[in-house]
Amino acid sequence: MNIMELLEESKDAATVKRVFGDPIQHGDITVIPVARVTQGGGGGQGQGKGEKGDEGGGSGGGFGFGATPAGVFVLKNGDALWRPAVDVNRIVIGGQFVAVVLLLTLRTIFKRRRRKR
Repeated sequence: MNIMELLEESKDAATVKRVFGDPIQHGDITVIPVARVTQGGGGGQGQGKGEKGDEGGGSGGGFGFGATPAGVFVLKNGDALWRPAVDVNRIVIGGQFVAVVLLLTLRTIFKRRRRKR
């Protein structure tokens, strides 16, 4: 596979259908799922000496794709409402980070108070 074929495949992967899912109809309510999509790619080509002194050659390429839920649009009675997806893992990690910073700050304050006595 050459670099141009890799670029063509990456363009095909980055479509609106990857971000907005198929609408889900339930009665008079329509729900449209939305995702955050990230992608990246790279390639390279090189030529150097082989192990036996002969001319070597090489090429390479890669492509990565990821998606996480962002939320949904809820369509009801002509109104569109945005309902974000809650990432519980991010909330827990953020709380743990705040707790560690708080504990380290309190430790520093108590150490300074002991030295002043």
